Amino acid sequence: MKKISFEQHVPPAAVAYCEQLYQANTFAFFLSRPRRTRLGDFTVKPGIIPRITVNVNLNPYNFLITYIHEVAHCVVHYKYKGRGRKRVAPHGVEWKREFGELLQPVLNESIFPEDILSALIRYARNPTASTGGDQILFNAIRKYDDQALNSGRIALMQLNEGSNFVFQNRQFVRGTLRRTRVLCTDKASQRLYTIPAHALVEAC
Repeated sequence: MKKISFEQHVPPAAVAYCEQLYQANTFAFFLSRPRRTRLGDFTVKPGIIPRITVNVNLNPYNFLITYIHEVAHCVVHYKYKGRGRKRVAPHGVEWKREFGELLQPVLNESIFPEDILSALIRYARNPTASTGGDQILFNAIRKYDDQALNSGRIALMQLNEGSNFVFQNRQFVRGTLRRTRVLCTDKASQRLYTIPAHALVEAC
C-alpha cells in the first residue's frame, strides 16, 4: 500500500474537500489492492493511529463515496469513544448521522453525474453498511466501471500531468487541472484545449 494523491482518484471538484477531511481528522490513509469482499475499511489498534484504506481500482465516484464512508467511521470513533458509551454499532445511528452530514458538501452536479446523484441523495437519508445493498445506487455506480472496463480507457484526471493520451482520435498531453476540466495540449497543432476531467481517454 502507498499514500495517495486525491486528484487522481476522486472527481476534481471534490479534491479539496477530501483533503480537508484528511486534515481535520487523525488517521493514516492508504490505497489498497482490489479486494473482493470490501471497497474500503477503517481499523483501530491500541497505540496505533487509526487507518483507512480504499481500493485503488474504484471509479472516481465510488472512491469518493467509499472514502467518506470510512471517514465517518473515524469521526464516530473519536466522537463517542471514551464518553461512557459501552458500544457503538459499526453502522448504527451514530455512523448514519455522521456519514449523512459528511456527504452533504458533495451532493451536487459539479461532482456526481445526475444518475448517481439522485440515487445517492435518496441513499443518504438512511445509509446502509454497503452501497451494494442499494440496487439503484449500485447500478448507477457500476455503469461507470463498465464504461471504462469495456473501452479499455481511464478517466483523464487519473493520468499524471505530462502524460500522453488519445481522445477523439487525437493525441494530447495532459496539463493542469482547472476545476472540472483539464488544460491539455494537442500534440499535432500545439493548441491548448480544456477537456472534461471525467472524460475517458486512452493512455499512450
